[in-house]
Amino acid sequence: MSERKILARACAPGKVILFGEHAVVYGRPAIAAPVQQVHARAEIWSADACVVEAADLQQRVLVEQAPVEDPYAQIVRLTCEALGRPLPSWRIRVSSEIPIAAGLGSGAAISAAIVRAMLAAFGARLSQERISALVYEVEKIHHGAPSGIDNTVVVYEQPVWFVRGLSPQPFAVAQPIHLLIADTGVPSPTKIAVGDVNRAWKQDKSRYEALFDAVGDVAQRARNAIETGDVAALGSLMNENQRILIEMGVSSPELERLIWAARAAGALGAKLSGGGRGGNMIALVRGQDEVRVGRALLEAGAVRVIKTAF
Repeated sequence: MSERKILARACAPGKVILFGEHAVVYGRPAIAAPVQQVHARAEIWSADACVVEAADLQQRVLVEQAPVEDPYAQIVRLTCEALGRPLPSWRIRVSSEIPIAAGLGSGAAISAAIVRAMLAAFGARLSQERISALVYEVEKIHHGAPSGIDNTVVVYEQPVWFVRGLSPQPFAVAQPIHLLIADTGVPSPTKIAVGDVNRAWKQDKSRYEALFDAVGDVAQRARNAIETGDVAALGSLMNENQRILIEMGVSSPELERLIWAARAAGALGAKLSGGGRGGNMIALVRGQDEVRVGRALLEAGAVRVIKTAF
């Protein structure tokens, strides 16, 4: 195929959950922030049909023929429906630096990048709220019963206080929060962990409701700590949240090894982030401790460590 002029390109960041994973599905609050160090990208060229190519995964999807369960095709169709446009004859190429199945919002970021690129190519606009709603529909394919936090943070690109069913609330950060995000290298599909917690909740609702309440209380105190700049308290709350997540059964030996390595090297606090059972953990650090804690995480088996701050 001859090279054609690019029509549009767009990107969207990863995300990290600071507090509230799993409990957020059951109406408790959560805190999450974008990770601008990693992005998903979408580029659009004119073509003979509407095709999405995922270069990283060596996938090629003909949108018109793809089933509704295909996330690439579905976000293209939903965007066209929202704009009242027919399927365009475009080649949409997506790529991502965000690890897949690691709790960093890779699926939501790819969907958001596609929507933004399509809007640019069409010369159209949609509100952030509408874009987030479109991405949420595709999140259902990835996660089954998503909370909505991934699409919210990825689209709005700012730290948010999130309660399912309510509008996200950006909130003040008194001083920069420095985090290290360490990947266990163990895939962690959120859909599986969320499903397991749901089954456990159905079997023992009183116990899990108490655990969810405890997570919600930690999230509220964490928001106060962030708004007042009390990073020492924030670290302790991370450790408390991790203890509750262990009780929920969503931690893993790989996560625990990295969490303890971070704490031993001087992190103020550390916990898993996302669905658990693998994927990523986060460590709260002071600026002067970043290098030491990052080295300790790699020595403990992390396959990559991302530095971020918000």
